[in-house]
Amino acid sequence: MDITLVVPVRDERATVAVLVASIEGQSRPPEAVVFVDGGSVDGTPGLLRDACSAHPTWRVVEAGAATPGVGRNVGFEAAETEWVALTDAGIRLDAHWLGRLARLTESEPDLDVVYGHYEPAVNGPFSELAALAYVAAPDRTDCGPVRSHSIASTLIRRDVWRRAGGFPDLRAAEDLLFMRQVDQMGARAAVAPEARVMWQLQDGFRSTFRRFRVYSRVNAEVGEQRNWHHGIARMYLLAIALAALPVPRRYRAALGVAAGLARAERGIWARREGRGAAWALNPVRVLGVSVVLLVVDAATFAGWTDAVLGRRRAN
Repeated sequence: MDITLVVPVRDERATVAVLVASIEGQSRPPEAVVFVDGGSVDGTPGLLRDACSAHPTWRVVEAGAATPGVGRNVGFEAAETEWVALTDAGIRLDAHWLGRLARLTESEPDLDVVYGHYEPAVNGPFSELAALAYVAAPDRTDCGPVRSHSIASTLIRRDVWRRAGGFPDLRAAEDLLFMRQVDQMGARAAVAPEARVMWQLQDGFRSTFRRFRVYSRVNAEVGEQRNWHHGIARMYLLAIALAALPVPRRYRAALGVAAGLARAERGIWARREGRGAAWALNPVRVLGVSVVLLVVDAATFAGWTDAVLGRRRAN
């Protein structure tokens, strides 16, 4: 069973060293690696070429100003193996990640796709708050705790990619749309929860806002508002209705603050993963998560507005 690892990158000078080291440290290494650069201007391709010089089956493909969707498609086109593993820049692979994905396909030869697990890389106070604010809580399954499928931890047959029509040419949401298409095709899928990758989160409020604004805009452009934007909008419409209640202003303000803190606490509790009540109820942690959620909400509305204005200009 030969596997090609495909990784789209763009302006990842700060993260590629960790990614490359984790690929080199795989207990079951890929037979080939294809890095697809989508127009980096920070020297990323040079760093990757240096890494590839030590590995004859690794290479860099420069795809111009390519979106992640196009980058993945270029990588699949370049792959010469039946199986393709997918991950992203900003990721650190567990040493046994690829081996555990491959082991499942070897034990179940009729599989078309295997999804691994992902964890947020918590390496400081802000990343802890960010993980509690917006990283999905794992579901408890017979196989162990598993988060929703991530394209950054996937092993898939190249033919399935072809039959699914490839990835959409999008800056975001291309992975969700592709995985949905694979599911609708009836592809035979399984989950390997022990095949883990570590996801590097944004490192501050400004970068978080920028990233989620892009996510929000693209999701709105492709009609995914029902799965994200509408829920946020309903929550704020309810807050506006509560603000109109005929009670003194200080009580309305207190009610709004209490609702925001309760929302943060609910998310923390769902993600506490065995930690005690004292940890989950820490007021500093609850307040910090509330602020991160407000930043994500602001980015959601900003990106949604960008999408609406973009459509109007196009018309």
